[in-house]
Amino acid sequence: MNKLKIFGLTFVILVSLSRAANAEAVLLASDDFVGITFWVIAMGMLAATAFFFIERSSVPSAWKTSVTVAGLITGIAFINYIYMRGVWVQTGDTPTVYRYVDWLITVPLQMIEFYLILSAVRKVSSGIFWRLLIGSLIMVIGGYLGEAEYISRMLGFVIGMAGWIYILYEIFSGEAGRSVAKSGNKPFVTAFSALRMIVTVGWAIYPLGYIFGYLADSVDGESLNVIYNLADFINKIAFGLIIWAAAINSGGRAK
Repeated sequence: MNKLKIFGLTFVILVSLSRAANAEAVLLASDDFVGITFWVIAMGMLAATAFFFIERSSVPSAWKTSVTVAGLITGIAFINYIYMRGVWVQTGDTPTVYRYVDWLITVPLQMIEFYLILSAVRKVSSGIFWRLLIGSLIMVIGGYLGEAEYISRMLGFVIGMAGWIYILYEIFSGEAGRSVAKSGNKPFVTAFSALRMIVTVGWAIYPLGYIFGYLADSVDGESLNVIYNLADFINKIAFGLIIWAAAINSGGRAK
């Protein structure tokens, strides 16, 4: 299937889903800055999804699954951002459920990406896959239970932080981190280091938002939504672009 057909199919599917999700949405007000960020980021996720699916055919075969997953991450985020925009515009409430539905799917997929790109350059243990998957689920589920007040917000924060710290340990000092050092593939090591920085620095935005928004109560809901939106935009799209660049650098464009 050529790139034009892939682009057309991706565009039609995602736009159809967005129309179904947004069937009853009201128009954005010109002064609704938060609603505008939901919409702009949804469009950015749509563009990124089309890009990754188109570029999938251009990367070496060992990297195709990784680039496909990058497209799935931004595609899932696009659909959820359409729903989140609708909730915000129609009710003015923070779309907590849809945001965590997005994170519950896309964050584990991002962690699986570490395993996939390691597998593209060397043989690695499946234990890396399961440890990163479990750590990401603990992080997201803990955060949701606290933010939705099923448990105390402090307890939810502690559980979420434990999951994040475990992920950081695995990709820096655990088996995943040690496997990178042994790979001998300079483009891959550079890409893996950049992904680790996203998980360390980029993801730090979320617990900081949780602290200031829910524990310290010093940030209002509008500001917190903007912070989370911009963090998602950077972390999800940049994550996929780094993987795509590593795939191109590892073996050039596939013919």
